[in-house]
Amino acid sequence: MSSPEREVRAARNDTARPLGRPVVAVTGAAAGVGALLTRRLAESDEIKQVVAIDERRGETPEAHWHVLDVRDPVIAEKLRGVDVVVHLAVDLDLETDPAARTAYNVRGTQTVLTAAAAAGVRRVVLCTSAMVYGALPDNDVPLAEDAELRATAEATGVGDLLEIEHLARRAPRAHPGLNVTVLRPAVLVGGTDTALTRYFESPRLLVVAGSRPTWQFCHVEDLVGALEYAALEKVEGELAVGCDGWLEQEEVEELSGIRRMELPSAVALGAASRLHRLGLTPSPAGDLAYTMHPWAVSGSGLHDAGWRPQWTNEEVLAELLEEVAGRRTVAGRRLGRKDATAAGAAGATVALLGTAALVRRARKARRRI
Repeated sequence: MSSPEREVRAARNDTARPLGRPVVAVTGAAAGVGALLTRRLAESDEIKQVVAIDERRGETPEAHWHVLDVRDPVIAEKLRGVDVVVHLAVDLDLETDPAARTAYNVRGTQTVLTAAAAAGVRRVVLCTSAMVYGALPDNDVPLAEDAELRATAEATGVGDLLEIEHLARRAPRAHPGLNVTVLRPAVLVGGTDTALTRYFESPRLLVVAGSRPTWQFCHVEDLVGALEYAALEKVEGELAVGCDGWLEQEEVEELSGIRRMELPSAVALGAASRLHRLGLTPSPAGDLAYTMHPWAVSGSGLHDAGWRPQWTNEEVLAELLEEVAGRRTVAGRRLGRKDATAAGAAGATVALLGTAALVRRARKARRRI
């Protein structure tokens, strides 16, 4: 970003920042990132009050709790007097039925945006993922934050995130006076379970021949810090969140001590597609692209506002490896304890044979039906 652009953005941030301490509402406040943010905001001297919204009560007694589904239009009444809403009630669980997940994510975001506008909220902060940029072989490294969103709906939850991005861009036109800020974290680590964190639970790191993956992580503590910045209206627009820089595949293998298993593209993508189609793995073949092609992003927007990540890629990878220690996953499917012991002992051979066995078993079961 050029110097004049930085000055314009900084000036915009200064004029956008409100006087006084804001009242901030957090949806999805009882668990995960939402719980961490709710506690952090409740402890902040810069926040007047925290309104916490979830389907169950969380563990931050200082917040004012409302127990309800974010798709319930009554949420508009609960947002009266709120200055900023941080919407984190988004389901990206690998095991959730895809249709139910999409219905919840899209309808929930629509309802929150409409309710916020009706209640006079001035800003809504949404959290998607840097995955919306897409993982493509011709991506710049790093991608600019204003790069075109070229992802498709073929990876887990990415279709939902793209729809949320669409709603974010449409909301200020539909509701004049409502500002929408979007944060897009890199591979999120810290109590998370995604197709990308499960990649490191495999006995071998699958590498598709001819690909050039890059790995950029985001620790949940850094995401919470960035969300706090957005809640305090110190930043606006569409912003990427992650560690500075990225790691090449060779660096990941050296740091993790996990050896690679290299397969031709047609074999890897074909197997992933068949396994998912048979219902044997939660991850569609589209998830594989994010382990093949670069999608590291520049975090210039937050940096220009004075925010800095507290974690490095190397540190986050080390924490991820500690979290997944003892777990074993083959093709995105978590194995039981007995199977995990075998996979750890026999490595890639067991992974390949196990995958083949799952396919054969499913075919036999279908013949019997």
